[in-house]
Amino acid sequence: MLYIVGIGPGSPGQLTGRAREALLQSDTIIGNDSYLAQLGRLIEGKEVIRSTMGQEVERAKRSIELSRSQTVSIVSGGDAGIYGMASIVLEVLEHEGGGIPVEVIPGITAANAAASLLGSPLSGDFAAVSLSDLLTPIEVIERRLHSAFSMGTPVVLYNPKSRGRPHNFLLAMEIAGKYRDSGTPVGIVKNAYRDGEEIQVVTLGEIALADGMVDMHTTVIVGGEDSRIWRNGQDVKGIITPRGYHRKYVY
Repeated sequence: MLYIVGIGPGSPGQLTGRAREALLQSDTIIGNDSYLAQLGRLIEGKEVIRSTMGQEVERAKRSIELSRSQTVSIVSGGDAGIYGMASIVLEVLEHEGGGIPVEVIPGITAANAAASLLGSPLSGDFAAVSLSDLLTPIEVIERRLHSAFSMGTPVVLYNPKSRGRPHNFLLAMEIAGKYRDSGTPVGIVKNAYRDGEEIQVVTLGEIALADGMVDMHTTVIVGGEDSRIWRNGQDVKGIITPRGYHRKYVY
């Protein structure tokens, strides 16, 4: 049996019940070392195979090989099917053939985690774009950013910036500025539900002030045309994107 397990943002409290069951039922756990470290006592007593970023294909092949004779969980941060391990594992399995039973177990993706900490920025339609150009050419990312921001809905940016590609986030903000006014709220969430959690809300015009907070552990949500900063009293708490109730009801 092969489980492809989305472990959510990293906090044990954000792990789904089914993910927990799969991990406990597994003989072997395979994953990126940073994700395995978040599982703590859940994987005690298991055979644990650790790897690093860039070894996804090898990890997928190893999990399939072992699952022919035992129960294996290959873990992925967030949701395994959203910028995660599910696609490469299923592609390799399809290529190699064989009748191994597989279950993809969903997890809380970064968009959900960040949105919950910001209030309600994703109440209706929204788009998600990864700024990582390791597997997707930057020209394709740029075209997708134009399409996403042109819709007028909130846009969630995954993998916004790394040491090797510090300029992709600035490019995304430049494109956002072509479709949004400078007062558009931008929510920046770093280490959601993990140690070192940071939350900041700025406007698109102020984004340079928060640039230093943005890295690979950060999710950025750029508000849509209807989004506004949410205040509880005088304090800025996050972002609200109205779903449209104000157009139908009095409250």
